[in-house]
Amino acid sequence: MRRILKVAWREYVETTKTKTFLFSVLATPAIIGVILYVASRLDPRAAGPQPAKRVAVTDLSGKLAGEIKQPFENYNSAHPQRQLLLQQVQAGADSANSAERAGKDKLRRGELDMHVVLDADVVAGRGKMRLYTRATKAADIDVVSIVRNLLQAAVVNRRCKLRDLDPKLLAEIRRGVPTEHVEVGAADQEHVRSQSQRIIGMMVPFFFMFLMFMGIFGMGQHLITSVIEEKNSRVIEVLLSALSPLELMAGKIAGLGGIALTVIAMWGFGAYAAARWRGLDLNIPLEILPYFFVYYVLGFLLFSSILAGIGSVCNTIKEAQGLMMPVSMLCVLPMVTWFALVRNPTGTLARALSFVPPLTPMVMILRLAAGAEIGMLEVAASIVVLAGSVLVAVWAGAKIFHTGILMYGKRPGLREILRWVRQK
Repeated sequence: MRRILKVAWREYVETTKTKTFLFSVLATPAIIGVILYVASRLDPRAAGPQPAKRVAVTDLSGKLAGEIKQPFENYNSAHPQRQLLLQQVQAGADSANSAERAGKDKLRRGELDMHVVLDADVVAGRGKMRLYTRATKAADIDVVSIVRNLLQAAVVNRRCKLRDLDPKLLAEIRRGVPTEHVEVGAADQEHVRSQSQRIIGMMVPFFFMFLMFMGIFGMGQHLITSVIEEKNSRVIEVLLSALSPLELMAGKIAGLGGIALTVIAMWGFGAYAAARWRGLDLNIPLEILPYFFVYYVLGFLLFSSILAGIGSVCNTIKEAQGLMMPVSMLCVLPMVTWFALVRNPTGTLARALSFVPPLTPMVMILRLAAGAEIGMLEVAASIVVLAGSVLVAVWAGAKIFHTGILMYGKRPGLREILRWVRQK
């Protein structure tokens, strides 16, 4: 045990004192903070004026000339840096095809940016609105929806006038009702929950899962780098002259586990302090912290044992990256499905993923942070399954590490690695 602790301390000190590590620990939250600050302060008008868009509208009904003009004028006055130049084309119902052909020709020649044709029965019947454009660029992708909404407003206004209805009265009737969400607690405790707090409530589980992911998988990659560097520099041979391969592997895992806990504590405390400074109530239940620690330790042991075995059989980082690809793809699965899991933390998908050992730590902490009512039996069962997989991973990883750490040259194949695991 004393030798393992010495290796762990050496790994901890040698890693934390490097400038690269310090930069990664401090730069990652700083960059995220800058992005969030800029996103919250960014004024859409700061992008500057954009070229005006030429929009031609052919009203085959002949009843919307006045109604179309007003919404476009209102839009242009509200958006002086992004104008819509309206061109109303007069055409009868019998010349619909010729109007469409003329509009398409102008689009091809670059004389228009959009041509809209309104059917003759668009007001009284079920006529369509056809929008013609050239290949839409990413910067102009919202122009189509803007023009569509403006013309729909014109049609609705015309329908109201035909029925002697005031469009302003209709808008007032359809006006949404302001909502106040009050959470009732024990005794006389009440708390008004705003929209921003509801969004934060959705993001808190993701943050816990992200910390788990970075602590387990992000820091686990340092283990591979450390093993391969020491193997190539022959330092590993000097270390194995003083301790066994199992002691070396255990010491490295323990040292990097301590580093990951340090980083998680720093990032977690920094995020909490920033949220409190901004006056945000994260409403984090303290009882989740012991679960986080348990799932993190077991998850880190599982992945580190796998990654230690991968690092021991590889001679270069490039070889290790190829073997890590399946592990990386598996770890990304909870990150991709997190929103569905938060919305239904007690559903079939969430329960099933909770018992897939490589995913158990991230999925379970996500479900617990989401406030799901998970029975203690299910929590205990997931921990038992995870702990059992850790024992298997440590046993197999130690077997591979013991043989592969002193092998050089061509990387062994899968069949040979399995033979190392089976041998006594």
